[in-house]
Amino acid sequence: MKRIGFKAGLCILFFVAGIAASNADNPASRLGKDEKLAKEMALAVNAFIKLLDASQQKDAILPYSDPMRFDWNFTPRDRKGISLKQMDAAQRKAAMALIKVVLSQEGYSKAEQIIDLENVLRVVETRPANDTYRDPENYAFLIFGKPGNDPWGWRVEGHHMSLHFSSINNHITYTPSFMGSNPGKVLADVPQKGKVILKAEQETAFKFLNSLDKSQQEKASLGAKAPNEIFTSNTRKASLEKMEGIPMRDLNAAQQAIFKDLIMAYLQRYHVTLKSQQWAELEKAGLENIHFAWMGDREPLIGPGHGHYYRIHAPTFLIEFDNTQNGGNHIHTVVRDLTNDFGEDMLRAHYEKGHR
Repeated sequence: MKRIGFKAGLCILFFVAGIAASNADNPASRLGKDEKLAKEMALAVNAFIKLLDASQQKDAILPYSDPMRFDWNFTPRDRKGISLKQMDAAQRKAAMALIKVVLSQEGYSKAEQIIDLENVLRVVETRPANDTYRDPENYAFLIFGKPGNDPWGWRVEGHHMSLHFSSINNHITYTPSFMGSNPGKVLADVPQKGKVILKAEQETAFKFLNSLDKSQQEKASLGAKAPNEIFTSNTRKASLEKMEGIPMRDLNAAQQAIFKDLIMAYLQRYHVTLKSQQWAELEKAGLENIHFAWMGDREPLIGPGHGHYYRIHAPTFLIEFDNTQNGGNHIHTVVRDLTNDFGEDMLRAHYEKGHR
């Protein structure tokens, strides 16, 4: 075997190290890929498209480069795309099947229940049955690009739900991802009375908070009053000035286990591939670096002046939970990727690779 000179060996070493560093910084490489899931998502979206007539397809499909991809919201409003109201029974079934592909059974159930809460709000707010402000049919589907041809994506959005998915080279991203619940707990005398859709997200947070000793709680606390909204709102790019609160490295083993359960309360909404990929990414960045911060009540109270907020902040990942409106009975939650929302970093890497 021919021996390599010292200088040549050094060059190879630097070259290999460069590739490793490039891959470490490449969102696509850290997310991994799932050809099966990417294919299933493309097949489901194409099946949905085939059921739409020409006019509906025009409303439902935009280029992947269209800026509407970043125009997202979680309040009641008119929405681009094709809504459930505009679909027949077969189209609705195919549309909801899209959500089933990318969410877990638990996540899909949450999505269905969030939609159904519009019926509760109609009763609580004494609105007519045909009211269009609180409308369970005002959830719109919008497709970006051609499914199966990189890059492409789609979203479903309505009051208290905004889910975004992009696919590039069989890598799928799922953020930003918003789920909310109004009411947080149904108190009205309706068939849904007592329902708490985001139960694990709230109860596990209080379980974790109460597992902390006094000094740990003080470190986690950012204030006695909670904000009236998540800090990142519906911004195109999520960003917070710094990580605050208590890091996982300052917790004992039992506390860390509850903290991990709280993170998983969010990740288990999604398909097992997306959940596993995200958890692997968090481990790679260092679980010890994940911070937990709390504001507001330290008990789950409902009534005027009550409310609570927390966030889970990792170097590249953010979860926010806010329950302050309606006297602490109106929940907003969001999951953001601080480097790759809307698949933007993955897209950048894709084009850079294509132009080398």
